[in-house]
Amino acid sequence: MRLYIGSMNIIDRIRRRPPTVAVIRLQGMIASGPRGPLSDESLAPMIERAFRRGKPKAVALSINSPGGSPVQSSLIAARIRRLSEEKGVPVYAFVEDAAASGGYWLACAADEIYADRTSVVGSIGVISAGFGAHVLLSRQGVERRVHTSGKSKSMLDPFQPEKEEDVARLKVLLEDIHAAFTDHVKARRGGKLKEDESLFTGEFWLAGRAQELGLIDGIGHLVPEMKARFGDKVRFRRYGPRRGLLARFGASVVQDVLAGVEERAAFARLGL
Repeated sequence: MRLYIGSMNIIDRIRRRPPTVAVIRLQGMIASGPRGPLSDESLAPMIERAFRRGKPKAVALSINSPGGSPVQSSLIAARIRRLSEEKGVPVYAFVEDAAASGGYWLACAADEIYADRTSVVGSIGVISAGFGAHVLLSRQGVERRVHTSGKSKSMLDPFQPEKEEDVARLKVLLEDIHAAFTDHVKARRGGKLKEDESLFTGEFWLAGRAQELGLIDGIGHLVPEMKARFGDKVRFRRYGPRRGLLARFGASVVQDVLAGVEERAAFARLGL
């Protein structure tokens, strides 16, 4: 039985619907909990809806991130890849100000990466930063007392003098994380990457040079690129992180300010 509305049956109308591209907005620091807007836990429902709702022709990632947690970067990227393969939906990444460090980790979840000419791309490296306050405490006559049941439990305590063995252990951890990041980029970018010793040093570039190195596929913006692929009638269904009710009414003002300061510092390291 064929159902009709006017002179056109429902099946034909469905077939003639313009294609849809789901756009996922990935803006800000990558961190678990309240420290950043991008985490696997907070993004999971949004990413799942983007791939499952309405059979999109493609998913476009709109990325503007200086990086953050390597674990959260890996989890988010893995979720995107799993759904892309499960649903047979291609993924395209579009860089705004930056896709650096963990932000580039996310971009590599896409099948193709595009950026504005002035976008910052790269920073394939790992950083650990802290502070040392033991001299200040000593001058104020404050004595730090720490008791542990294992010699490594107080590793890199900022209120104690830095120990060479602690730094050595930290460097091993950083190198292992860096290796995982490098493996991810090589697996996703494959033969597109050029042989260049600076690729995995933590250096970053503007889009033109990033394209020469094979880190991105071209210079381009989301809407015109998607229209070129799927036609001028393509529709965009946009998805972005939702703020909780308490956050919208200012219950997390201090928390948001601290997260904003950290994010601002991360962008500043890129000259942005």
